[in-house]
Amino acid sequence: MGSDHHHHHHAGARVVVPIDVKKKPWEQQLPLHNRWHPAIPPVAEVRSGELFRVEMVDFSGGGITKEYTAQDIKFADPSIFMAPPTPRLIVSVDLKQPPWQQELPLHNRWHPEIPPVAEVKTGELFRVEMVDWTGGAISDDNSALDVKTLDLSTVHYLSGPIRVVDTDGNPAKPGDLLAVEICNLGPLPGDEWGFTAIFDRENGGGFLTDHFPRATKAIWYFEGIYAYSPHIPGVRFPGLTHPGIVGTAPSMELLNIWNERERELEETGLESLKLCEVLHSRPLANLPSTKGCVLGKIKEGTPEWERIAREAARTIPGRENGGNCDIKNLSRGSKVYLPVFVDGANLSTGDMHFSQGDGEVAFCGAIEMSGFLELKCEIIRDGMKKYLTPMGPTALHVNPIFEIGPVEPRFSEWLVFEGISVDESGRQHYLDASVAYKRAVLNAIDYISRFGYSKEQVYLLLSCCPCEGRISGIVDAPNAVATLAIPVAIFDQDIRPKTTNVPTGPRLVRNPGLPQCTYDGNLPTTRNPCATT
Repeated sequence: MGSDHHHHHHAGARVVVPIDVKKKPWEQQLPLHNRWHPAIPPVAEVRSGELFRVEMVDFSGGGITKEYTAQDIKFADPSIFMAPPTPRLIVSVDLKQPPWQQELPLHNRWHPEIPPVAEVKTGELFRVEMVDWTGGAISDDNSALDVKTLDLSTVHYLSGPIRVVDTDGNPAKPGDLLAVEICNLGPLPGDEWGFTAIFDRENGGGFLTDHFPRATKAIWYFEGIYAYSPHIPGVRFPGLTHPGIVGTAPSMELLNIWNERERELEETGLESLKLCEVLHSRPLANLPSTKGCVLGKIKEGTPEWERIAREAARTIPGRENGGNCDIKNLSRGSKVYLPVFVDGANLSTGDMHFSQGDGEVAFCGAIEMSGFLELKCEIIRDGMKKYLTPMGPTALHVNPIFEIGPVEPRFSEWLVFEGISVDESGRQHYLDASVAYKRAVLNAIDYISRFGYSKEQVYLLLSCCPCEGRISGIVDAPNAVATLAIPVAIFDQDIRPKTTNVPTGPRLVRNPGLPQCTYDGNLPTTRNPCATT
């Protein structure tokens, strides 16, 4: 667990000039200067290509305070100093400890009785740290064995629940909306790396598991806003960083609705749903299970733990409470309006992503990482009735709304792949967006693999780069049209079709040994009958 086996030369930027804001500018460990002169000696040395960090005081050296008066500016004298207010850290994690031994206990199930570990007031800026969704089970190394054998009963490890009260101390109430603003986020300092993986078909599978049944992994390293991977060379892109999971606790009534409908799917799905045989998603649902269950402050071994573990919902799918929606646009400045089902809302978050493509097609498919969020909450009293119309048999059948933040990577040129609802065997489906999207992704994978990549490399890349998926048409029977748009700027070569031939040559062999395991199961693999390789 933790970060013992990470390559330390990739643990983020090296601090070359530290600053202590409690000290005066002229008392800093590395001396500052306020003049230009050729004879002022350097205080540090860096190598070209090295990522390094420089800290600095503000231009007055701390002479201007946060007092509501302009006296300090009138008589600015650097001897006055006050530390700035920083977000209150309400959940911290220690990556050297396993997830079940954190000081504030984590949890990996949804249930109304998991007690909150912290309380915040509306309008307060607070910080939440989180482990990666597997709790450190995947290592920064060249083997995919950890992916193949991952115990999926333990995911996702969430930080929280967080009880939200208004400034008078009154908790959020069922029927309210909780407006959660993401003010800032990022990887945990010292842990600036992440992974993207394809699960073994017998252990989790995924969207294209019948085409790619082998456990496979790529490691990514972060340089500020950029990510690159030694396992997928020739690619570098800015991340649209976001939490995969942000959600409120369900009420008992809502929890029972979830468990009932998902159990029915598990029991009858394979017979009644034709899609199962095309999407090969296994299992159909993840029902409550005491295996791998972690319930925060509720101690394992007690009768209470046994009862709750048998009822608590898995965190795998997104639902009415938000949860694991894996929406890549919940980045800096985004605001999520979550329905409240229990007193205090009991907000939980986790599954931090450095970057992700629409669809997160590889299941373990974003750049998964540990991280932090800085959040601010407001309570919209009676907001569910005011703003959300239930789409279902009860008033609980609602879904969150969100605003996209003002900060995201800017791409101007895209190569877009289409798909229609005809599966790989040539069979026609009726307006099926899932089959159409599967076709669009497979088309993109086969196309980009012409430029020197293995298909697994492209599958991983399309799962975690900031590509955009759309349902472009859902009315023209019988074919739904789905599209996958890929920003061309993320590649070091031009991947658009040209009148000259596709480039070839040693520069383009992009497969340096992707960490991959054998597939030892006996489920049939789908082959494209026309594919050359």
